[in-house]
Amino acid sequence: MMLKDMLMIFLGLIILILGVLIGVAFLTLLERKVLGYIQIRKGPNKVGFIGILQPFSDAIKLFTKEQTYPSFSNYLVYYFSPVVSFILSLMIWMMIPYYFNMISFNLGILFFLCCTSLGVYTVMIAGWSSNSNYSLLGGLRSVAQTISYEVSLALILMSSIIMIMDFNLMKFSYYQNLIWFFFLMYPLSLCWFSSSLAETNRTPFDFAEGESELVSGFNIEYSSGGFALIFLAEYSSILFMSLLFVLLYLGGYDLNLMFYLKLSFISFLFIWVRGTLPRYRYDKLMYLAWKIYLPISLNFLMFYMGLKIFLM
Repeated sequence: MMLKDMLMIFLGLIILILGVLIGVAFLTLLERKVLGYIQIRKGPNKVGFIGILQPFSDAIKLFTKEQTYPSFSNYLVYYFSPVVSFILSLMIWMMIPYYFNMISFNLGILFFLCCTSLGVYTVMIAGWSSNSNYSLLGGLRSVAQTISYEVSLALILMSSIIMIMDFNLMKFSYYQNLIWFFFLMYPLSLCWFSSSLAETNRTPFDFAEGESELVSGFNIEYSSGGFALIFLAEYSSILFMSLLFVLLYLGGYDLNLMFYLKLSFISFLFIWVRGTLPRYRYDKLMYLAWKIYLPISLNFLMFYMGLKIFLM
């Protein structure tokens, strides 16, 4: 590979990471605004025009604060787990097929499953290394929840893969020219949406951050930069899950205004759910994951396998 190609790929990755970070910044602003209007208040509106610079002032405040750490914490692991979490959440974005330097993963979906399952370790280690009971409980809950959901998440993905018989995300747009998979897989797509809510620790399933019993969950001992990195990783994965929903069920990857509107709408749904629904009870969540989503995804998997064989 020539040096120019390598430079182009590197430049493309830098642009991608900057784009994701800016997207995450404005997603936090959107969340605060939408939650404000749901709760009949304004949300941030002082910094800049209608609060548009609020995320940047928050970032400056967080990264310039003093970094504290617990005396009895396992320091190295405690310090690096938010960094690893953030790097993993940015790495997943590499599988998005973008046109300007022609990177296209043939095994993109496998890469996604590997990265998301690694994300569990960072949460577990962040909870354990703080050496605080609350954060350990938060980490354990988060791990149990994420593992439960990843099983059904992978099985739901399998149904989509069987429909197109390929791991490449570009292929999804070819197969959805005539009809979106959302209409062919309506119940499954809703299962995927709620599973991705649980996967990203969002509100009906945010037991890792149950304020009523755990103060703040696995990130309770983190301050300034470490907290900011955990926060960025979470919102980056929300944005990515919204993007994946659009790729899998709403017409695939296509660089036009409609694609970005669909992406914004799914991100908005994540926030809307937070503003509307109360938190589940923990045993109810486990019941939902193992006794409802798992059988549903397995049944649909068999159905689509039969359909594929019948059509062939």
